[in-house]
Amino acid sequence: MSRQKDKENSQATQEHTEAEEQFVRELVLRTRDGDQKAFAQLVALYRQPVASVAYRMVNDFDEAADITQAVFIKMAKNIWRFDPSKKFYTWLYRIAINASIDHMRKHKRHKHEPLENVQETVKSTLSGPEHDFRRRQIAEYIERATHNLNDKQRSAFILRDLEGCKIDDVAQIMDMPEATVRWYLHRARSMIRRELSRKCPQLLALLGVR
Repeated sequence: MSRQKDKENSQATQEHTEAEEQFVRELVLRTRDGDQKAFAQLVALYRQPVASVAYRMVNDFDEAADITQAVFIKMAKNIWRFDPSKKFYTWLYRIAINASIDHMRKHKRHKHEPLENVQETVKSTLSGPEHDFRRRQIAEYIERATHNLNDKQRSAFILRDLEGCKIDDVAQIMDMPEATVRWYLHRARSMIRRELSRKCPQLLALLGVR
């Protein structure tokens, strides 16, 4: 699963037109009525974005695949709970985030160890093919650092900075006020920056990241 593909899938999810939103709502209504073809279309449309969220939460392809399967099983069982006036992907992402957290707790992989927007700083600093290797290094450090955040910090950071969700959508997915999301996001970014400064200070200095 390439990061570029993740980015493209995330953008495709976030940039739905009203017509696309209506199409998804129609699929949901048909799925509620037992239309298996509509259910299969929903799975095909959201499998990759859900897998991306799950992978970023657990950092393991096989576990992410298991979580993705569990998410769509839960979607099928609980789709009648979805409010068609809301965005479907925020409802589905909430299931994905909760399923990932449950998985980590079940397998005792949850950590609370410490690590403004590092991701954007790196993107704006690096340009040109000669920086591809450095960019990948930073991306790998950031990915590792997210697993030292607590559940809520990790969820806010992944959804906002890696998946590109809007703050109000993140708040809906995480079922909390926007101000609370911003606090968790601030804490996550600060801890990641601190961890990067500790783990790869020479690389950051080389890139001019403060």
